[in-house]
Amino acid sequence: MINITKLWTGAAQPADALRYGTGRHPAHPGGHTASTRKPITVWNITRTCNLRCVHCYSDSNAMGYPGELTWPQMEAVVDDLAAYQVPSLLLSGGEPLVHPRFFELVQKASAAGLKLTISTNGTLITQEKAALLKAAQVAYVGISLDGIGAVHDEFRRKEGAFEGAVRGFRHCHGVGQKTGLRLTLTRHNVQNISQILDFIEQEQIQRVCFYHLVPSGRGSSLQVLTPEESRHALDTLIARAEAWHRQGVTRELLTVAGPADGAYLLLRMERENHPNLETARRLLTWNGGGANSSGRGIANIDTQGNVHPDQFWQDITLGNVKTMPFSQIWDGHSPASAGTLDAIRSIGTLSQGERQARMSGPCAGCQWFCVCGGGFRTRAAYGAGGGLWGSDPGCYLTEAERTGVELVS
Repeated sequence: MINITKLWTGAAQPADALRYGTGRHPAHPGGHTASTRKPITVWNITRTCNLRCVHCYSDSNAMGYPGELTWPQMEAVVDDLAAYQVPSLLLSGGEPLVHPRFFELVQKASAAGLKLTISTNGTLITQEKAALLKAAQVAYVGISLDGIGAVHDEFRRKEGAFEGAVRGFRHCHGVGQKTGLRLTLTRHNVQNISQILDFIEQEQIQRVCFYHLVPSGRGSSLQVLTPEESRHALDTLIARAEAWHRQGVTRELLTVAGPADGAYLLLRMERENHPNLETARRLLTWNGGGANSSGRGIANIDTQGNVHPDQFWQDITLGNVKTMPFSQIWDGHSPASAGTLDAIRSIGTLSQGERQARMSGPCAGCQWFCVCGGGFRTRAAYGAGGGLWGSDPGCYLTEAERTGVELVS
């Protein structure tokens, strides 16, 4: 994640300890170091969903799916994640609120001391359910929105989905539950960013995450942004973060699955002689971008109990929590995980020079490799012939920006 608010304005943000090794986190009261990182864990607790979104990476539908974890297995996962001290647990789906024991799971996870986030389409959040989430001390509820009105309904393939999501936001706000908006940037909605940001202001949403599309599941057929569209999107977000900061608004504005955003941010800071340039450079270098994300700083448990490097990288399975605790799988004790995790993590554990020398494509000669880490590794692996050491096809920097050498026409 690239926290634009933090890096551009310098304002302290709730997850600074996780992203930049600063501040405090309960699991690591002395602050985070590279060696103490544990994975933010995305747990897809069910594949069932009441919508059928066009960009769904899990290809979910309104039906039951056999093989999902039993309640005793889910309890064991919670106990293990708590003992392992993962810094954050994100419950997702499908639509997590359709799970028949969703609120029991939320209460158990919260009681175990886990920092809990919910990723939902928002349409099932009633006043009563919002109050239960607040009572369970959920850190925040992330509601997905992919446009305003009919644009969102088209994405979700259900008329009224937008109004249902808005009601979900308002029910949460009514009980004081912190909310976040999650949006996947595609060519279908990128032109509406300003309108979406206006909506965030109107509804007083405290946190917003713009995801770069990772073509997977039903999202494989969607068009990713052009480089020009990506740059325009980042410029728009930077301008709004700056405006909110001037107004004294402490809203978090982040981008996800696009480590090149960090390099683009620094390029702009250099051109504008920004006072926060060196601080931003230091924080982004500590973060490491893609080198410290999938398989290291991010983990996924799917609905069948399979463990993956992240929620999009479903063709790599590291083990299954039905037969081995997540903590042991993540520490490399599963036969399936040991070699694979070593290979994925080598992008972050080798020296910068060693790992960049192994890269193919534009990343091999990029001056921003130390802050980007070769981009989002899942997208790079899925890219044409990319593999583990391929370059991220979602990078939108020009050759001159990557190399620092102006081209002569």
